[in-house]
Amino acid sequence: MAKPIQYNPRYPSIEDLRAKAQKQIPKFAFEYLDGGCNEDISLYKNTNELRKIELKPRYLVPFSGADLKTSLFGQQYDAPFGIAPVGLQGLMWPKSPEILAKAAFDHNIPFVLSTVSTASYEKIAEITEGKAWFQLYHPADNKVTTDIINRIDAAGCPVLVILSDVPSFGYRPRDIRNGLSMPPRMTLQNILRVMRRPQWAMKTLINGQPNFEMLKPYMPKNLNLSQLGKFMNDTFEGRLNEEKVKRLRDQWKGKLVIKGVESIKDVETAIRLGLDGIIISNHGGRQVDIGQATVSSLQSIAPKYTDKIKVMMDSGIRGGADVSRALASGAEFTFLGRSFMYGVSALGRKGGDHTISILKAQLKQVMEQMCCEKTSDLKKNLI
Repeated sequence: MAKPIQYNPRYPSIEDLRAKAQKQIPKFAFEYLDGGCNEDISLYKNTNELRKIELKPRYLVPFSGADLKTSLFGQQYDAPFGIAPVGLQGLMWPKSPEILAKAAFDHNIPFVLSTVSTASYEKIAEITEGKAWFQLYHPADNKVTTDIINRIDAAGCPVLVILSDVPSFGYRPRDIRNGLSMPPRMTLQNILRVMRRPQWAMKTLINGQPNFEMLKPYMPKNLNLSQLGKFMNDTFEGRLNEEKVKRLRDQWKGKLVIKGVESIKDVETAIRLGLDGIIISNHGGRQVDIGQATVSSLQSIAPKYTDKIKVMMDSGIRGGADVSRALASGAEFTFLGRSFMYGVSALGRKGGDHTISILKAQLKQVMEQMCCEKTSDLKKNLI
């Protein structure tokens, strides 16, 4: 049975959660979450271009109700959206990957754990009964790759997501100014920022400083963000190529998805190499600032390839109406990252349930206005 839609009426929108989160967590954590790269052009373009998509409502037609259930890779989910992988989640709010994984499990939607999040896959697998997906930053050492794949396979992971859009780290001025580190570098300025957020400080003190739990077997202790770049360069190869993808396809027997694809040629390569899905994404505007909005890439890719590979999308999707726009534009499934992190940063352990409930309510209302009984029907209303 689907979990009922219930949310706190004080925060009925994602923007309400964002505003609350900004007041709840230190500036360095909020700006890491909220910012893009360079001048934030892609960050804003993603959402602005998506919101130019229009659908035409239908009323005088037979309608038996809107059903959000959506099938993906042989699994029926209760909604056509999932929780995207986000790095350093525990920096924004302690235990946030665990909170969000539990909410995703309770609402029967996918949760994707990032390699550089602050929980291990083994822990998330306990919470989700092995249903969580995993996003891999490709290791340079094949032994590390094999070990990670063996770990997530042993824990029951159904879908491995390989990341293609981090051949280099994005240039993020906010993080540079804030001296962001793990744990945060305690400059006088950052100490004052923490003191202004006593609830965050107390929760962090109780739960302990966040760490890269998934990477602990492979990394030195107390790694900060400036060292992380060197560690990632030495240990993980962000730039994928056909040979690396082929090797992963041979090793991984579950569903294999590539995230960050935006070009026709990359989609064709993914199909030829036997991948099961793509997530059209520009890393939420955090990696490149001169490209297309993700919905523009979706519109060129989906019509050609939906019968050959599962086409999904993230980046720029903030609310339930945005989910409907992406689905109408050709996505078969969607993922959101910042929206869920705003929710958990604003409301703590209740934030995951609350955010999912908002998105479900918003999407269902759109479908009822469009007289769409299934999420796949939204394409019919695209103007």
